[in-house]
Amino acid sequence: QVHWVESGGDSVQAGGSLRLSCTSSKLTLANYDMGWFRQFPGEWRETVSCISADGLSTYYKDFVKGRFTISKDSAKNALYLQMNSLQPEDTAMYFCGASNGCGPTSGVRLGGEFGNWGQGTQVTVSS
Repeated sequence: QVHWVESGGDSVQAGGSLRLSCTSSKLTLANYDMGWFRQFPGEWRETVSCISADGLSTYYKDFVKGRFTISKDSAKNALYLQMNSLQPEDTAMYFCGASNGCGPTSGVRLGGEFGNWGQGTQVTVSS
């Protein structure tokens, strides 16, 4: 089963930056559309951003557009989310995973070779 490992979350002041990292012990991330997702307490996870398998296409939800940048490093089998100009409303648990496409309607792929959600990484932004 896929094992997703997210890291890089921290507590920062508003306006600060963080870089989230994600890797998998089972999947070659370069072969899949990949995404970052976030969850507020008591709510469903939502897509934040995604990147196509070849890395040429990206998508960002409006609330992070211009502030966050998603990228892949095939050599390290890693996925990243550079988060700049962080705001308190960005406070959430962030998860990575394979994505079913990359666009406005894309979501996470779970089950089978994609496994379940990882532990996530907590981002806390204070004003």
